[in-house]
Amino acid sequence: FNGENLVDELVERLINSLSTITSKFEIILVDDDGAEKNKSWEKIKENCGNDFRVKGIKLSRNFGQHHAITAGLNECKGNWIIVLDCDLQDRPEEIPSLYKKALEGYDIVYARRLIRQDSILKKISSKIFYKIFGWLSGIPQDSSIANFGIYSQKAILAVNQMKEPLRAFGIMIKWVGFNSTSIDVVHSERLSGKSNYNIRKLINLALDISISFSDKPLRFTVKLGAVISISSFLFGLYNLILVVNGKITQPGYASLIISIWFLSGLIIFTLGIIGLYIEKIFEGVKQRPLYIIQNKINF
Repeated sequence: FNGENLVDELVERLINSLSTITSKFEIILVDDDGAEKNKSWEKIKENCGNDFRVKGIKLSRNFGQHHAITAGLNECKGNWIIVLDCDLQDRPEEIPSLYKKALEGYDIVYARRLIRQDSILKKISSKIFYKIFGWLSGIPQDSSIANFGIYSQKAILAVNQMKEPLRAFGIMIKWVGFNSTSIDVVHSERLSGKSNYNIRKLINLALDISISFSDKPLRFTVKLGAVISISSFLFGLYNLILVVNGKITQPGYASLIISIWFLSGLIIFTLGIIGLYIEKIFEGVKQRPLYIIQNKINF
């Protein structure tokens, strides 16, 4: 996505790194834009013409990062698969170390970034998101681990069986299980451009993933409703006793207004959460394709 200034160096460094392991590899570059102003596809075509092991996929429009990853995973043929963003913050030179660790008997080896070269805001928001999502999903999350890693073919085949429209590769690969570990890697500065994930996109992504992978928000509203119902009953019983004993001669206006506003807000909040789940069900039952390929090269 908008990676025209990165493609040449990305491919060169990948070839140099992968060649230390084997000459039998494929590099699948997915163009997730589809806009005419985007020159990434022109660069991809050039590199595909220079080396048949470089393959290109052009999506018909911007479907999103994780849908683009899905497109690449559905086309790959290797026994081992590496998922890598194009911005070169995750270094291709770390791939041999990941592969060496995988040969010790692991299906999944994550690249753990001990020193992230990101803004403070992004680091903080990432930590908060992974903490909350780890609690919601029941699956431990680590903010220092993203998509970069090496994965066995059977692990990727398991991920490819998951057809839900809301995609999050990092979460899905953890969900499928298998023997996994992680190694420390160097995280580099972004060479060109800037991240397209702003606060609004991060919040929307966090909301979508949390709803897609967890039913705890629904369970939380049920428990909250039960607590409030019990509290309201006890409060009503307490007021009834006060009335019988003659301690209340005029109903309290303040308590009435507070109760109405509080309970109305709770009802709207609960309906909102239910509505979000219904929306995701609606998206799922359409059974639309996860992505649409406009063009492929070297396949």
